[in-house]
Amino acid sequence: MKPILAFLFLLGSFSVSFGQHEDAKTLYAKAKDYLKKGDLENANMYLTNALKIEPYSLEMLKDLAYINFLAEDYKGSANICLDLIQRPDVDEQVYQILGNDYKATNQYKECTKVYKTGLAKFPDSGPLYNEFGELLAMDKNLQGAIEQWEKGIKMDPNYSLNYFNATNYYARYNNLVKELMYGEVFVNLESFTTRTADIKALLLEAYKKLYASPDILALSDKTEFTSALLEIMNKSKNLTVNGINADIMTAIKTRFIIDWFISGYQEKFPFHLFDHQRFLMKEGLFEAYNQWIFGAAANPAAYEIWLNTHDKQAAGYKYYQQNKVYKIPANQFYF
Repeated sequence: MKPILAFLFLLGSFSVSFGQHEDAKTLYAKAKDYLKKGDLENANMYLTNALKIEPYSLEMLKDLAYINFLAEDYKGSANICLDLIQRPDVDEQVYQILGNDYKATNQYKECTKVYKTGLAKFPDSGPLYNEFGELLAMDKNLQGAIEQWEKGIKMDPNYSLNYFNATNYYARYNNLVKELMYGEVFVNLESFTTRTADIKALLLEAYKKLYASPDILALSDKTEFTSALLEIMNKSKNLTVNGINADIMTAIKTRFIIDWFISGYQEKFPFHLFDHQRFLMKEGLFEAYNQWIFGAAANPAAYEIWLNTHDKQAAGYKYYQQNKVYKIPANQFYF
């Protein structure tokens, strides 16, 4: 073959390969669009065609497994995942999908093995700890479940659902301190879902129970962090003689933050939630924050009135909330 023809042949081969890659991307994008719309049939069709071009794409195969799961083809979904977990580039989502396949078909022993294997490979995976905990809760092993949720909080502190499940667990078993801490972290991590409203209601009731206790300090589980929290919370008991509402909670939590930092506890137990609250105090947004949590839970009608009469504060907090990522540093787990 003449040099010029050889060059044109290679160029043509490159063009075809590039075009196929673009075609696969286009088909995959269409598949994802249909998946978002809940059109599983078209999503499956476009994804299958994309895989004919790129048959080893982890992302596309994962989505195919997920589509099969949604279509209740659990065996087909599991078979894809079982192949994928043999690959060195497998990720935690494959184990999640496979676990859900086994849950859906009541194969709890196999599901347990999947989560244990997945966590051995991805020990920082908040989603896997959460789903393993939910599996154990389904099997009535609530102690095992809370151990997984708290391990998830420790290892992956910015994944919200472990906080959600832990908050509900401790509300059930009346551990008020953990319920309050996990619950308030949750509403900051996940601020705009129906779960958020549920946790706000739990937070308000937990504070009522705590300050109704004849001996707040006796609620400690004897860990240093819990004892320190209750020591500072106890200083605000006199503020609750006429009950608890959003305004009282703003006063309680303002005093708490001031006393917590003055005491030096924030240096001993750095805790992002309290840094966040002190920042909101400095910015003049702390009342709006507490109204958002406790006002909405205590009296929605009164909260609407507050919003209308404090529009500047409300707008300032809403803007901050929507534009600032609440991110928790590692190594702030003290329970």
